[in-house]
Amino acid sequence: MALDLTLYTNPMSRGQTARWMLEEVGEPYDTILLGYDDGGMKSADYRAINPMGKVPAIVHGGRIVTECAAICAYLADAFPAAGLAPPLEARDAYYRWLFFAAGPVEAAVTNKAMGFVVPEGREKMAGYGSFDDAIATLEMAVSGDAWICGEQFTAADVYVGAQVDWGLAFQSIPSRPAFEAYAARLRERPAYKRQKEIDNALIENMQKDG
Repeated sequence: MALDLTLYTNPMSRGQTARWMLEEVGEPYDTILLGYDDGGMKSADYRAINPMGKVPAIVHGGRIVTECAAICAYLADAFPAAGLAPPLEARDAYYRWLFFAAGPVEAAVTNKAMGFVVPEGREKMAGYGSFDDAIATLEMAVSGDAWICGEQFTAADVYVGAQVDWGLAFQSIPSRPAFEAYAARLRERPAYKRQKEIDNALIENMQKDG
């Protein structure tokens, strides 16, 4: 029987972040795996869901949500019993850092990884200023022993945490004590562990089949 919530993903993609969020939510969901080819993400059927032809995407009750940060924020609101979003009057840090990671951090890290350098004197046009500024600000956001929104773990920690976790694993962000400590706390979460177990098994099967 088809469920009301479906994840479109590939285990070797940012779909891992969406799955982690779904595991934190704790609601049952279907998974549709898509390859990086014309018959998968680039197919006409999938482009009807995401014209960009990329994963992840979720469909919930006929509603389509793409982009990892949006998926995290949507699921937190769609399933409030999971407690993954602060009350509306306390969402300043939640929105601030969720979208800082989706905007300046994502752009800064991607540009650096691809060898793009902002010309001197043109930092204001880049949005994130410089890679060093973006990383120093991210470090400030995750410093300390609490979560992004204090004692409450939220969807912002899933998205920001995924950026930090992947960045450390692939060395696209520098190893610093605040990042390492934050990632270590994230990796102890049961939902994080379930996501890694699921996606690592899928990757292993794909590699065997390949």
